[in-house]
Amino acid sequence: MTDLNSLKYTAEHEWIALDGDVATVGITDYAADKLGDVVFVELPAVDSGVSAGQVCGEIESTKSVGELYAPLTGDVVGANDAVVDDPSLVNSDPFGDGWLIKLKVDPAAVADLLDRDAYLALTGGDA
Repeated sequence: MTDLNSLKYTAEHEWIALDGDVATVGITDYAADKLGDVVFVELPAVDSGVSAGQVCGEIESTKSVGELYAPLTGDVVGANDAVVDDPSLVNSDPFGDGWLIKLKVDPAAVADLLDRDAYLALTGGDA
């Protein structure tokens, strides 16, 4: 189980786990719950670049189509093919096997993101 307090979060309901200069990105359980059953995931290609705040993918559920925003600027060094093949992983294990992308980033960039308490305040305590 991922220590949720060690993660950083965005107002767009993404989580970020930093390991050196590689950030693993996924959507939170709050976002997965609000989306409903995820049926399609489109991720950016490995070796492509993404810019913070810009759309870099898509998550489609039985309720809606949502855009995936890059939480940080960086280069895509990994994309989770398992969620492309089985989008339900986003719902069943959002903080584990349901991760989405890995980005090579400037580690200092995560300082501006939300900590767990700030994210819980944003969601009204639901997360």
